[in-house]
Parts: sequence; structure tokens; C-alpha cells
Amino acid sequence: MIGSDPAAVAGMKLSRTVLTRVWRFARPYRRLIVGFLGVIVGSSLLSLVPPLLFREILDNAIPDADRGLLHVLAAFIVAAAVADAGLALGERYLSSRIGEGIIYHLRVSLFDHVQRLPMSFFTRAQTGALTSRMNNDVLGAQRAVTGTLGSVVSNVVTLAANGTAIVVLDWRFAAITVVLLPLFIIPTKRVGRRLQDLTRQQMDLNASMNTTMTERFNVSGALLVKLFGRATEETDDFAARADGVRVVGVRSAVYGRTFFVALGLVGALAAAAVYWIGGQLAISGSITPGTLVALAAFVGRIYGPLTSLTNARIDVMTALVSFERVFEVLDAPNPIPDRPGAVDLVAPRGRIELDAVRFAYPTTPVVASLEAVAPRPDAERTTALVLDGVTAVIEPGQLVALVGPSGAGKTTLSQLVPRLYDVTSGAVRVDSHDVRDLTQESLRAAIGVVTQDAHLFHDTIGNNLRYGRPDASELEVAAAVRAARIEDLIASLPAGLDTLVGERGHRLSGGEKQRLAIARMLLKDPAIVILDEATSHLDSENELLVQQALAQALAGRTSLVIAHRLSTIQAADNILVLDEGRLVQQGTHHELLDRGGLYAGLYRILVRSELERT
Repeated sequence: MIGSDPAAVAGMKLSRTVLTRVWRFARPYRRLIVGFLGVIVGSSLLSLVPPLLFREILDNAIPDADRGLLHVLAAFIVAAAVADAGLALGERYLSSRIGEGIIYHLRVSLFDHVQRLPMSFFTRAQTGALTSRMNNDVLGAQRAVTGTLGSVVSNVVTLAANGTAIVVLDWRFAAITVVLLPLFIIPTKRVGRRLQDLTRQQMDLNASMNTTMTERFNVSGALLVKLFGRATEETDDFAARADGVRVVGVRSAVYGRTFFVALGLVGALAAAAVYWIGGQLAISGSITPGTLVALAAFVGRIYGPLTSLTNARIDVMTALVSFERVFEVLDAPNPIPDRPGAVDLVAPRGRIELDAVRFAYPTTPVVASLEAVAPRPDAERTTALVLDGVTAVIEPGQLVALVGPSGAGKTTLSQLVPRLYDVTSGAVRVDSHDVRDLTQESLRAAIGVVTQDAHLFHDTIGNNLRYGRPDASELEVAAAVRAARIEDLIASLPAGLDTLVGERGHRLSGGEKQRLAIARMLLKDPAIVILDEATSHLDSENELLVQQALAQALAGRTSLVIAHRLSTIQAADNILVLDEGRLVQQGTHHELLDRGGLYAGLYRILVRSELERT
């Protein structure tokens, strides 16, 4: 996140568009904001009262020995203090209501928008940078409304009120204030620039240290470090990064303290000058002692707001940068929206048609600043074709195997059916409906997928199983568990379905994760099932059990299976053989063997692999 840094916002101008959008988010809290600003103004004006009351005590109550007046003035001072405390609490309450409300709406809006973006966004965006937008920049945007806005208003009102009071009491002290002003502004500028440089260094070093922790403290990273025996080297590397943070932190603390000590000394000099000059005037009878004390208080309150307002533009622009970074994500276009007039897929039968399908992965960034490498201005909009003219029909209830060498386009083809991507040309149809004419929610509700790397959330087994069908009954869960042959494993766990699976399911073996994913898919009860190498993590015995379960569970469902096991391929009703994005052969296992060609060659490799494995 960008800090209050002139270099970071140099050349920026206030954008009416950004301000309008900021107001759109703040509009629901407009009454609270008006109350918040009113409390700030009231607090700033109330701060004028104590010095004026002290003036009355010194000039009237004490010289006249008027105890009654002294009691009244003292009571007013106490009342002003109580009122100021009440306003401070009110200001904090209102700022928290506004700030937390804005954070809530920004985060929910971001989360809702991001999860609807296409898969191409997630394959290109840096997860850490995206998380930062949803955390740090959202907080920066919140501070823009409650912190920066409140600070600017408070400083302006305080400066105007105290300046007016000084002019009314004695205009000569206004001139003294102006003369002493450079003593505050110069150190603020010089030390402030150095503090900004140190702040940037701290942010960079902290980001580097956090990246190291994130990469090493997930399950895969920790496993890699242990297997390569690099724990000592990793600790030394982290210590070096942490030492950089420590050194810069010490410098920042010293400069910060020096800054405030210098301002304190300058403030003391200014107060001494005011009392010295004012004392001379009081001795000559030009002003009263009470007026001198009040003026000294008002003059002391001028410099803080003045020094803050010198950086007001930077603070405002920095706050708007946070909003712009949030809006950049919110404005990210979704290239796969529901078409106007899209219809629901009702009572799906599971017929799939591939009509001259051509596809290339898009290269145009969704949010360029979140990508690891910025795209070239002259980059082509799409890459080379991954699928080229694929045409096939999959009838309801058929088990179809996708076969081909690595990179042939099998997984890509399976991702076009649930419309994770849109075809470049041609069409994918489900039950005679172009998938682009169907609502994505109804289309995906009819499709169950077990991906190559089965993902499980860091939650209980039961909650992971119910992810696609939260209202599933215990009996339905038990039936899916039995069908996936995972019942014995769950029964052996002390907590059963309430067992936590760990991050990405790392507490389970690869085969166990695959079977849980199959159970989750079966519980969804889809009309179309896509298995992307779903049995690749199972040994022969477990694979046989799962294949038997799937043979029963997939009856009546259209199944599209990407597999490298002979048992899966031989059981298929039809086999689509892909090579370099083209459909080069299709037919049953025996038909394709008789024809020879690519499938026969792949089959011989698979047989050899199976023999070696057994």
C-alpha cells in the first residue's frame, strides 16, 4: 500500500470520477458523516473556551477577589472538559461506525466481484497482491473518509477559530505567529521527507519478509525445506531480512522522536517569545495578564494544524490512491457474463455437443497491476490455438474418455463444458442449448467435477462433502461416502465427519482426497460428471473399488473422463483421441486398436507402464 509519500502521488490530480464513486460508497453513511464532521467542528470550537475562561479568572475573578465568579468560571471549565470528553467519545463512535461500514461494503463488493471473474484472472493474478487489495487498500480507503477527512476538517476549523481569536484579542500576536511559522514548517518538511523514505524502506522490507513467511509456512513450502535440509539456511536468510527491518525500524524511531523533540523545542521557543513579547506589553499595560495567557494558548494551537495542512494534499491524494486501487479490481471486466435473456437449464439430460470448437487462452490481462509480469503493449490478444475444430457428440448416459499425449487439450476441452472459458469459435452445447445462452449457475449446478488436484478447504470432512449441497441429510452423506469407498477411513477417525482435513487436505493421502472429492461430487447428484484424472492418485486396489463405485453411481449420467489408466479407458462407451488440439480419432477401445494410429501407440505405452507398475 502506498504511504503518505509525495513521490508516490506526484503529478496526480483530483479526479471527479473517483470522488463521485467514493461518495457512492459513503452515501449510505451521509447522516453519520454530517454528525461526525459536526462533532469535529464542535470540539474544535469548544477548545476556545478554556483559555478565555482562564483569561476571565486572571483578569477579573482574582484581581477583584470575586469568589463567586471564580466558582462559576471553574464550573464552566469543568463543564467544558466534560463536554469535550463526550464529543471525543461521540467522534470515536461515529468514525468507527462509518469506517467499519465502509470496510464491510468494500470487502463484500470486492469478494463478490472477484469470485465471479473468469479462471484466466486467477491463473495470472498474484494471490498476495490481490489479498493486499482486499485488506490494506480497503483499510486505506476507510482511513480516507474517517481519518484524512476528519483531520483536514479539524485542522481547518482549529486554525480558523484560533486565528480569529488571536486577531480579536490582539492583532500583533498574529504577526508574531506568522514570523515564527517557518521554524515549524522547515523541520516538518525536511524530517518528514526522511521519514517517508524510511517508511518506504520499511514497507518493502516487511513485504519481502512476509513473502518469505508465506512461502515457507504453507504445507508444500515447509515440506520442501525439510526434504532439502535447508532449515538453517532459511533461518539465516530470514534473519538477514528481519535485521533489515530492525535497522530501519530503529532509524525511523530515532528520526520520529527527533522530529517531535525538535517541534517541542520550537514550540517552547515560540511560547517563550510570546511570553517575552507579551510580558513586555503586559508590563506597559497594553494587554492584561489573562489576555497574554489566552493568546499564548491560542498561538500554541496554530502551528500543529498549519504543519498538518502543508501535507493535506499529499494525504488526500494518498487516500484516493487506495480507493483507485480498490476500484481497479471492482472495474475488472468479466468476459464471461450471463447473456441478456439467458435461460436456466431445466431437468438436464446430459447431452453434450462439440461443434467445430476452436479455443485459445486469452492473454489480455484482467487487472494488469496484479500480474507478476506486465503485458507487452504489442502482445497478441490470444495465444496459439489449444483446440482446433473439435467436433463430437456425447449422448446422455455415455461414459466418454478423453485420451491423448500431454498438452493435447484434454483438460481445456473439459473446462469448456461448464463454461470456465468461452470458445474462440464454434460452440459447446448441453441439451441443444449453447452454454453461452444458459445461466452459469444452472449450467454448473448440472455438472459435477473432480479435478486432477482435488482441493479441500481447511474445514471438517463433513463440511467439505456438503460444499456443493449444504442441505444434504446424514443418510445422503453416508450413501455418497459408501459409494466412494471412503466409509472405512471416516469410521476409523476419532472425530469422524468432524475431522479437520488441514490446509488443502494435506492431512489426507492423495487417494483419500480423491475419494472424498468423488463423494462430494456424488452428493451433488449432477447430470454430467467430469473426472479429470480422478483415479491417478489411487493404487490398483483402491482404484478398483472406486471404479466399481463409479460404475454404479454414474449410471444414467453423462461422464467425461480424462484418465491414463487402462481400466478407465477400456470401460468407456466412446473414446476421443486428441493430439495438438485436434480430434484425430474416436471410437471404442477395440475399434481404435484395430485402426492403429495414435491410440494404438498410446495403448502400448499404457500397457507397458501397467506391467512395470505391477
